[in-house]
Amino acid sequence: MHTLTFVFAAALLASLLVKFWLATRQMRHVAAHRGSVPPAFAPSITLAAHQRAADYTLAKGRLGLLSMAFATAVLLGWTLLGGIDTLNAALRDTLQPRFGNMAYQLALLGAFALIGGVIDLPFELYRTFRIEQRFGFNRITWKLYLADMLKGVAVGTLIGLPVAALMLWIMAATGGLWWLWAWGAWMVFNVAVLVLYPTVIAPLFNKFEPLADESLKARVQALMQRCGFAAKGLFVMDGSKRSAHANAYFTGFGAAKRVVFFDTLLSKLTAGEVEAVLAHELGHFKHKHVIKRIASMFAISLAALALLGWLTTQPGFYTALGVRPSMTAANDAVALLLFLLVTPVFSFFVSPLFAQLSRKHEFQADAYACAQASGADLAAALLKLHQDNAATLTPDPLYVRFYYSHPPASERLAALLRMSAPAPTLHAA
Repeated sequence: MHTLTFVFAAALLASLLVKFWLATRQMRHVAAHRGSVPPAFAPSITLAAHQRAADYTLAKGRLGLLSMAFATAVLLGWTLLGGIDTLNAALRDTLQPRFGNMAYQLALLGAFALIGGVIDLPFELYRTFRIEQRFGFNRITWKLYLADMLKGVAVGTLIGLPVAALMLWIMAATGGLWWLWAWGAWMVFNVAVLVLYPTVIAPLFNKFEPLADESLKARVQALMQRCGFAAKGLFVMDGSKRSAHANAYFTGFGAAKRVVFFDTLLSKLTAGEVEAVLAHELGHFKHKHVIKRIASMFAISLAALALLGWLTTQPGFYTALGVRPSMTAANDAVALLLFLLVTPVFSFFVSPLFAQLSRKHEFQADAYACAQASGADLAAALLKLHQDNAATLTPDPLYVRFYYSHPPASERLAALLRMSAPAPTLHAA
C-alpha cells in the first residue's frame, strides 16, 4: 500500500469518527436539556419555543449523520474504489483523440460536477421540503426551486467553464511555476466576483428594492456616518419567498458596497434592534475582519496551489488515490479533482482554529455595536433571531468549540450584559 493511501484512509476514518462523536454528543446534549428553558432565558423564551429549537436541531442532526456517512462512502467511491479513474478513462478515450486535451478535461470537470449534484440532490430536497417545511421555515415552491436550480446551473456553467479552462491552460502553458500564475488569476477572479455579485449575479435570484422606511433609513444613515462607513445603497431583499429565516449583510467591494436587509428581518425587529444588528456588522469592517479573512483566504489558496503544483509532479499522488495517470493525455483536471476531494479530509482537523478566530471576531463586533448603538437592543435582537430561527440555546460545549463560527447565545448575551452594564460610581469617603 502506498504511504499516501494509508495516510488518506486513516485521516478519512479519523475525521468520520470525530464527526460522528461530536454530532452524537450534540444531539444527546440538546435532547437532555429539552425539558426546561435555561434560567437566563426563561423570562423571554417560552418552553414551546425552546423545545421547537431542540427538535429542529435533532432533526437536522439525524439527517447530518446520514449524509455524513453517505458522503464518506461517495468519497471512497470516487478515490480508492476507482470512480474518478473510471470516469476519466471513459471520457479520455472517447473525447481526447477527437477534440484534444482541453475539451476532454472540461468534460471531466463538468461530468463530475453534474454527478455530484445529482448525488447530493436527495439530501437537499429532504432538508428543504421535509425538515424546513416541518418547522415552518420553507417558503419556496417547487417551481421556484427548479427555476433556482436551472439559473444556478446556467450561472455556474457561464462562469465556471471559462475559469476552469483558464486554470487548465495555465497549468499546461506556464511551466513549473504554473501554480503562481494560477493563484494570480484566482485572486483576480475573486475580486471580480466581489464587485459583480451585488449588481449582476444576486438579482438573478432575488429582488432588491431600496429601503422605503424613511425613519429607519435616516437612523441607519446616521449610524453609518458616525461609524465612518459609506455604502452605495440600502436595500431590502425578498428572502421571505424562499425561507422564514432572517438576516442582514454587506455585499460588494470598495465603493460598490451595499447594505442588504432580508424582509423577514425588518418584519421581526424594531428600528433600534435593526440599528444594533447593523452596528454589529459595521464592527466587522471597523476591525478589518473582512479584509483579514480575504487576506487569509488568499494566503491559504497560495499555499494550497503550491502544494498542488508539487503533487502534480508525483506519480504516486494519482496511483495512491485510485487513478492511473495517462502517459499520452494531460492529467491536470484529474489532479484538480483529486486535490479538491482530498483536501477537506485533512483541513477538517484545523477547522476549530478558524471557528475560534471567528467567534473572537463576533465578540469584537458585539463590543463595537454596544459602543455605537444599544447593547440592550442587540441582545433583544439576538434573542428574537435565535427564537425565530429555532437555534438551540443548549448546544454541547465541545461541539461549539469545534464548529460554531458564532458564540452560543448564552456566552454572547452574557458578554453583552457585561458590556451594557453601567460603570460603577465611586463616591468620596
